[in-house]
Amino acid sequence: MKIVLETERLVLREFEPGDTEFILHLLNSPGWLEFIGDRNVRTVEAARQYLVDGPIKSYASNGFGLFMVSLKTDHTPIGMCGLIRRDELPDVDIGFAFLPEYTGKGYAYEIAAATLAYGMEVLRLPRIVAITDPANDKSIRLLEKIGLRFSKKIRFGAKQEELLMFSTSGQTASPTAKD
Repeated sequence: MKIVLETERLVLREFEPGDTEFILHLLNSPGWLEFIGDRNVRTVEAARQYLVDGPIKSYASNGFGLFMVSLKTDHTPIGMCGLIRRDELPDVDIGFAFLPEYTGKGYAYEIAAATLAYGMEVLRLPRIVAITDPANDKSIRLLEKIGLRFSKKIRFGAKQEELLMFSTSGQTASPTAKD
């Protein structure tokens, strides 16, 4: 188990293929389905494949990715947070998602702020962005609380959904994004 960072209450670590039950639960939670989207992960095998093709592949390719967030006291998995390099975005993207029973307790702020600092200070990323559904008020407030500011509206993904982009500084135009 590779630990990326620790905060007062949380541990951020790399996902492992054995984290399938948690991933299956998280990717089918109401908030994930509403604001991130259905990934059609319905079985333990599909969850394992999601981990291998997503976060675990990203660690090898980029040196970072989405990480497991767990409670420091008993290592209960509560969510994910991390940095993602997407072909469709000009900069690395910070993302996070938590099981519903762990929202509203300050965990997302605690780990997102630490992950942002890790990206800027340890990985030396010049700029970090975030994308979110315009209806996701909680995500927007959190992004602003950790210091990101609204940049622009973009069209994103296969469905060309309109999303809001936030960033740590400046504006970089994405070749696939439309204002």
